[in-house]
Order: sequence, then structure tokens, then C-alpha cells
Amino acid sequence: MPLVVGVAFKPGTKIYHFDATGFEDLQRGERVIVETSRGRTMGQIVLTPHNVTNAEVSGTLKPVVRRATAWDMVQADQMMHKEADALATCKDRAAALGMDMKAVKAEYSFDGSSIVVYFTADQRVDFRHLVHDLAQTLQTRVEMRQVGVRDAAKFIGGYGRCGRDLCCASWLREFAPVSIKMAKQQDLPLNTSEVSGGCGRLLCCLGYENDFYTEARKQMPRLNSMLDTPQGPGKVKQVHVLANSVTVQVEGPADTRIMVDVPVPEPVFAVGPAERGNTRVASDEESTAPRMEEDEDLESPEGKPVPAKNPALSEARPAALGHSRRSRGRKRHQS
Repeated sequence: MPLVVGVAFKPGTKIYHFDATGFEDLQRGERVIVETSRGRTMGQIVLTPHNVTNAEVSGTLKPVVRRATAWDMVQADQMMHKEADALATCKDRAAALGMDMKAVKAEYSFDGSSIVVYFTADQRVDFRHLVHDLAQTLQTRVEMRQVGVRDAAKFIGGYGRCGRDLCCASWLREFAPVSIKMAKQQDLPLNTSEVSGGCGRLLCCLGYENDFYTEARKQMPRLNSMLDTPQGPGKVKQVHVLANSVTVQVEGPADTRIMVDVPVPEPVFAVGPAERGNTRVASDEESTAPRMEEDEDLESPEGKPVPAKNPALSEARPAALGHSRRSRGRKRHQS
């Protein structure tokens, strides 16, 4: 069984797995130098060495070269401080060339031999002249990568409507598909401004509690179904998942109608051990950079397709889950 270790190259980014042979004593938080498709890169240990089955590994595992030294950290810090100037230079050159694009991040390689510039654009951009100018100005090899608006929000950061740092910029390692159906399932207003994040796409947090609402609704009366109440039989008009109650319309005398709130038993959920995801290998195709968002037919509030990434690794954040559930519950009860 291969011995692998999980490495992240930036805080809150995707975890890649490398061959940990000879480094069985690596601890979480240590810095290491690993071999990638872009050459040697410094990363931080996120998952300590552990064995996986051969079926979980696809391709060839790249090795951990060595532990990072003090000089490695100084070198990485120097490259990081140069990125802001390189990004400003790229923006100036793009504006001078009249290019319809927005540079959001510049990232030097570990040894400074190359730089990757991430940008967003509404359509494909011919950046050959820009790459030539930047290569002469920065005196290094330049690579341009177009990313989606969700990746751009992850790079830039900011605050969400909850008042906290954006999930994608603080702890969410990969994006999962989000659909307007999740908002409907949670009785949220189907208003673009209410269910969209800073990137303009549907809120990532819509998916955090979707499974809870889905299972809870299965155990509660359905809309328009008949239900007996102390005031008589009636038709279910509203389902309140958080309050564990339903609103029933009861026919009264002389063609009158009254709305009655009826409590229902609290939903029961089976709690089991979380399944462990498959090991991912840092291959030449994945490298250390985010991929462009893949188009997936997800419905938006306007009925337009919403691009999103394939489901991947997600990490639970209990504090965020509880806060999100309570805040949305208060909003609904106040309305």
C-alpha cells in the first residue's frame, strides 16, 4: 500500500498527495519541497503520512524531495512580495494594449523562473502580445491562465453577507455545484441579490444544509396534502423545517378559512462515519493551480445556466454551519 502525504500550496487551497517514502515522521504544519509539473515547489503538510490502497491512486505519485529550510522560506517570501508589483505591471500593460480582461493574481514559481498570471474575461483573449511585453519587463517566463469568477473571488477575498470572510477565500478548498433548487428547498427568496455571493454566482453556503432540508422534508407532510388538526381536517399550505411545524388551511363555517400552525415530530437522522474521499495525485494536468470552471447546467434565479465546478473534496466547518442555519432561521421567522 502506497504511503502518501497531503500537501497544500496555499492556505485554503486544494490538497494534493505525494509519495511520503522516507518521510514517515512528517507532521501537520511542516513545510516541504515537492516535485510538481512546474518544478519544485514548497507546500505545507495538511494530511500526515498514511497508507492508501492502490485503487485510490491514479497515475504516478510524485515524491516529497526534502523538508524546507530557512533559506527556502526566505526565498518563497521574496517571491511572494514581488507578486504585487508583477500584477500591477500586468494590469498596466493590459490597459495599454486595450485588452478586455481583468488580471486578478500573479504567482511566481518557487525559484522565480516563471510566473503565472490569472485573469478573468467574458470571452477568449489573445494575450500573445501581453505575454511578450511581460516577459521582457519581468525577465522571466510568463504564463496566462483564464479562470472563472468563483476562482477570482477566491483570489481576491472579501466579506459575505453573513459578515465573515468569504468561505472560498478562507477555508473552502474546492467548489461544489450549487443550484437554485437548493434555495427552493430551504424556502429562501428566489431573488438574485438574496441568493448570490460576491462573485455574482449562487451562494456556496446553499449546499451546506441542503442534505438536512432534503431529509427533513421527506419526514414531514407534503404541500397540499390533507392533515387532521384540532380544528378539523385541512390542507397543508406551508412547511416550516426549522420550526418543525406546518401551516394548515382549515375550512370553517360559512365558507370561512383559518390558518392553523400544527407541530410535527422532529425529523430523525441516521448519523454514521464520514466516508473518506479518494486520494488525488498532483498530476501534470492538475499542477498547483486552479482549473477553469466547467460548464454545468445548473439553474440560476434568471433561468440561465450557472457555470460551476464538479463536486470534490469539502471540509466541514461546524461553526459556519450553525451560524448559517441560525441566521437564515431568524430571517424567515421575522418575515
